[in-house]
Amino acid sequence: MATIGDFDPLNSTVPATKIEVTVSCRNLLDMDTFSKSDPVVVLYVQGLGTKEWREFGRTEVIDNTLNPDFVRKFVLDFFFEEKQNLRFDVYNVDTRSSNLSKHKDFLGQMFCTLGEIIGSTGSRLERTLSGIPGKKCGTIIFTAEELSNCRDIATMQLCANKLDKKDFFGKSDPFLVFYRSNEDGTFTICHKTEVIKNNLNPVWQSFTIPVRALCNGDYDRTVKVDVYDWDRDGSHDFIGEFTTSYRELSRGQSQFNVYEVLNPKKKGKKKKYINSGTVTLLSFKVESEYTFVDFIRGGTQLNFTVAIDFTASNGNPSQPTSLHYMSPYQMNAYAMALKAVGEIIQDYDSDKLFPAYGFGAKLPPDGKISHAFPLNSNTENPNCVGIDGVLEAYFQSLRTVQLYGPTNFSPVINQVARCAGEVTDGSQYFVLLMITDGVISDMDQTKEAVVNAASLPMSIIIVGVGPACAEFDAMEELDGDEVRVSSRGRLAERDIVQFVPFRDYIDRSGNQVLSMARLAKDVLAEIPDQLLSFMKSRGIEPRPPLPVTSESPSMSTPTATTTKEHNVHA
Repeated sequence: MATIGDFDPLNSTVPATKIEVTVSCRNLLDMDTFSKSDPVVVLYVQGLGTKEWREFGRTEVIDNTLNPDFVRKFVLDFFFEEKQNLRFDVYNVDTRSSNLSKHKDFLGQMFCTLGEIIGSTGSRLERTLSGIPGKKCGTIIFTAEELSNCRDIATMQLCANKLDKKDFFGKSDPFLVFYRSNEDGTFTICHKTEVIKNNLNPVWQSFTIPVRALCNGDYDRTVKVDVYDWDRDGSHDFIGEFTTSYRELSRGQSQFNVYEVLNPKKKGKKKKYINSGTVTLLSFKVESEYTFVDFIRGGTQLNFTVAIDFTASNGNPSQPTSLHYMSPYQMNAYAMALKAVGEIIQDYDSDKLFPAYGFGAKLPPDGKISHAFPLNSNTENPNCVGIDGVLEAYFQSLRTVQLYGPTNFSPVINQVARCAGEVTDGSQYFVLLMITDGVISDMDQTKEAVVNAASLPMSIIIVGVGPACAEFDAMEELDGDEVRVSSRGRLAERDIVQFVPFRDYIDRSGNQVLSMARLAKDVLAEIPDQLLSFMKSRGIEPRPPLPVTSESPSMSTPTATTTKEHNVHA
């Protein structure tokens, strides 16, 4: 039987099937006083052998509707031999915060398995929402489709001409909605353009969409496009529709890609009706979408750096109440977080040399405060050999330095950023793990450091340890999932920060292995997309897969070692 230790990230078998689940709701509860609800659906999955639920993903929020058809899909790995329990919670969003407890309005929930959705007639499952006693919560509808392995992405731009005027006091506010046709003749929403206000001849921004989302790899499958006039209350007016296909769109700008927008009701009522305007394809191009594994197979190395909080708020390391307490029986939260993340990342780093730093301590012999001191006390070479070497250096530092303060993040971020700035050709990608117990003292400088680092091959993982719930609010600001980090009027080029509070992953039964596995899975989840976003922004393509040789990896890739030396002297 295979164990975790047998996993080979380059040659492991991927799940045979990826399933795309589309979600719609009907007749939701109306929780807003002056408008309709603004619903979002949150998917939770249950791990094998555990009853605990973990958030998998969320749809977008759709304003002012009780009958939403969500564009954002859930893509799940399907394992026939496993019971994959799913829970869908529906909320009315009162705030754009990612914290669901702040949304207040719970609209209902539904439990099922992925197998139930796939096994339903036409892979379509409709169930009643429940969870609010005495209330009819409406229904939730799922459709499932197996994704093809098509990895192309299409970028296109469209404009319209002489669209129907729908607004009494002004021109229409048009937007387009794209639908992929299903094998049973129904349609699944796959893209919405932005709204162009007060314009009957709009030019929409170009957008990118995976070809599999548009046609699931079937180039002749019908693509339906609806044209709407946007209304604030969510009751958008239908202007008309047209159909095309990926094959037709791929011809690019030509007479074949000028479409009449037709409104069937108008056509049936008016003998002289011609159309409700036209939509023209201005440009269309297709590119190959590379994956994280493509870059790893081509030799891209992940350079892992650790930074640990040595401020006094952690408590005296010799006391059991301290977050740094070294118990002979179990690892503390710092060690668990370091080991959980490091043991996965080290598979992608050939030389297994990891720079490790501490911040917020007074150092011997003169008590000077440092915010980026090497854990191994070697200023010329802060590299530790393997994750065990990092742990050993961490424990040794606890015996020699004095915990102090303040909690400054920017010096370590800037240090790693200097190294990342020297290698921007795609051969290296830097991951900084910062483990801390609370409030950042240099928030303005940290935001500036993150904005600067966002243009470099670099990601930052922040793990918050300890019970201090309110003290992690600033971390959420750095994790730019909802609002991109900015400094002095500059927005971060990419979202490169992932923050998680370690308390959310602690197994209640005391199973440290399970706690670490959960933590690692979540904090590392965004790294592949962050790496890809950097490569794409710089036009970097993966190199051909490295040939397998009898040499050890560290011997066959001297460039990795050379670059690590920059870390040493940074």
